[in-house]
Amino acid sequence: MHQEKIQSYKNLYRENLLEDVIPFWVKHSIDWEQGGYYTSLGRTGNVYDTDKFIWLQARQAWTFSMLYNRVEKREEWLKIAENGISFLKKHGRDEDGNFYFSMTRAGKPLTHAFNIYADCFAALAFGEYAKATGEEESYEIAKKTYRQFLIRRDNPKGKFEKSTTNRPMKSFGLPMMTAYLSYELEDIVQPGKRREIFEDCVYQIFEVHYNPNTKIIHEHVSPTGKFVDTYEGRLINPGHGIEAMWFLMDVAEKLERPELIRKATDVCLQILDYGWDKEHGGVFYFMDAKGAPLQQLEWNQKLWWVHQEALIALSKAYLHTQRKDVWAWYEKVHQYAWQHFPDPENGEWFGYLNQQGKPHTTLKGGKWKGCFHTPRAMYECWQNFEKMTKQNHR
Repeated sequence: MHQEKIQSYKNLYRENLLEDVIPFWVKHSIDWEQGGYYTSLGRTGNVYDTDKFIWLQARQAWTFSMLYNRVEKREEWLKIAENGISFLKKHGRDEDGNFYFSMTRAGKPLTHAFNIYADCFAALAFGEYAKATGEEESYEIAKKTYRQFLIRRDNPKGKFEKSTTNRPMKSFGLPMMTAYLSYELEDIVQPGKRREIFEDCVYQIFEVHYNPNTKIIHEHVSPTGKFVDTYEGRLINPGHGIEAMWFLMDVAEKLERPELIRKATDVCLQILDYGWDKEHGGVFYFMDAKGAPLQQLEWNQKLWWVHQEALIALSKAYLHTQRKDVWAWYEKVHQYAWQHFPDPENGEWFGYLNQQGKPHTTLKGGKWKGCFHTPRAMYECWQNFEKMTKQNHR
C-alpha cells in the first residue's frame, strides 16, 4: 500500500505540473508583444495589472529553462524562456549592472535596484538559460550577477538602506539564498570556493540563526548571532526555515555529509511543530518568538509557498531517511495543502488563505506570486517520489 501511495503521489505531482500549472502560465502570462511575462493574474488568468517585477520575470525565465533542461526539450518552453531573458537583457539592469525591482510593461524602470533578490533570481535565470542554449552572453551575465550578489550580501540594499548603523542585524534570507544559488550555479562557482561557500552557509544557518534551545530559526539576529528583543529580532518565518532545510539537504549531498541531512530533517520537523496551527491546520506565515503581537497583520494567513516548500522538504527528507515521523508529517501537510490550495476549476493554486483555510484573495499571481514556487514544488516532489519508486525496486 505504501508503495502504491508513493507511485500515486509521483503521478499527482507530474500531472499537476504538466497538465495544470504550466498550461495555466503558458496560456495567460506570456507577453509576446513587449517581452517578458504578466504576473498579476486573477483567478481565471485575467491580467489585472501589467507592471513587471524583475525577480518574477527572472523566476519564470528560470522555470521554463529548467523544464527544457530537466523534463523535455520542448521548443515552446525554450521560446518562452527566451522571451523573458531578452526582456531582462534589454531592460532589467541599471548603469551599474544591478537589476531593477519593477518596471512598466514596456520596460521603463519604476523601482530602483534596492532588492538583492532580483539579482539572485536573475543569476539563476541566466545560468539555467545558458545551460539550455550554450549562449555565452547569458553565461557571462549569470557569472557577473552572481559575483555582484556575493559582494552585496553584507550591504544588500546599498544606498537604498533606510536603517542607521545603531542596530545592525543579519538576515536569514541571505545565507539561505546563497546556498541555493551556489548549488544551482555549479558551472559558475569553482569547486573549492563552492565548498567554502556551502560550509559558511551551513554555519550561518545552524550556528547563527538557529537557536538549539528554543528550536526555532530567527529571521534577524545581531552580527554575532545574539537574540535581539525587537519586532525584527523576534520575527519567525516558518516557511523560510523549512525551505532552507531542503536547500541544505541538497548541499549535504554535495558535501557528502549525511549527518547534515539528518540535522536538517530534525530542524524541519521542529519548525513544523512550532509553526503548525493546532486549531485550523496549516503553517502560520509569521510568528513572534515571545508570542507578542506582530507588526505583520497577515501573520495568521496560510501561504501557498510555505506549504509547497514543506512538501519538498518532507518528501526529500523521507527519500533520504525513511523515517516514520517524517512520513507522518508529509501526509499531514499533503492533506492540508491539496485540500485547500489547488483551484480545480481554473488551474494553478490559490496563494493566500485566511486562518480558517478559505481563500483570502483569489489571485493566481501578483507582485510576490509568480510562475516559480508552484512549478518548482511540483517538479521537486515529482522527482523525490520518482527516486523513491526506484529506491524501493533495488
